[in-house]
Amino acid sequence: MTIWSAGRYDAVGDRIAPIAEQVVDATARRRPLRDAAVVDLACGTGSAALAAAGQGAKVTGVDYTAELLTIAEQRPGADAVTWRVGDASDTGLPAAAFDAVVSNMGIIFVDPAAQVREITRLLAPTGVLAFSAWTRDTSNPLFDPVVAVLGPPAASGFSPDQWGDADTLTDRLAPHFDDIDIRRGRHSWEFASMAAALHFLRAESPVHVETFRRASDGQRDELAAAFETALGPHVDGTGAVTFGAPYVVVSARYRAS
Repeated sequence: MTIWSAGRYDAVGDRIAPIAEQVVDATARRRPLRDAAVVDLACGTGSAALAAAGQGAKVTGVDYTAELLTIAEQRPGADAVTWRVGDASDTGLPAAAFDAVVSNMGIIFVDPAAQVREITRLLAPTGVLAFSAWTRDTSNPLFDPVVAVLGPPAASGFSPDQWGDADTLTDRLAPHFDDIDIRRGRHSWEFASMAAALHFLRAESPVHVETFRRASDGQRDELAAAFETALGPHVDGTGAVTFGAPYVVVSARYRAS
């Protein structure tokens, strides 16, 4: 069991699936995907893996959480993908075996040094890396309430949104990759009502479900109230909750040493 098996990750994965398609399209702009060997690292419920397979690639999807792969295996087109339980930074897959490595909001949660080492080990010469990452914004109604109630997360030396910073990601990739391309977008989070948004946080989004689980009874009430306050300005005249979250889609060409 991992944090990602809490709640319903597919409720998150389905919402960000359009970004997965952009990641795969970024790969396809650099090389044809027909018959290409592609590995989707930290694949979750498989949106990027399935999108690549849909373009004719031979795809392996790797994720540390077996429960997510069970969901992926039930999706249309899943038979075209080889699903494998494994650590994205230590897959055990053959070296130099892949024409492309892709990831949709997945590898950003892994230790970056270890992850870059594994990506470069997996890629064949002139292979392609493409991934997406959230970027920091002035406010984040899905994260700010957690800090306000529970305090900042424990220091780990890295955070997922560092991959959304152009200077940081360039420093990490430039020793091994050429032609680093960064394309920016804004994902629209949409909920039919405030109640639906709070249900997503308390029962579906794994990170938030686990945050509520670890909080004390009093803190859970504070968290729910803080989320409602943060989401309040994003309620429209129909009662729906809608707000944007910035992200990047990054692609680069591997320079084998």
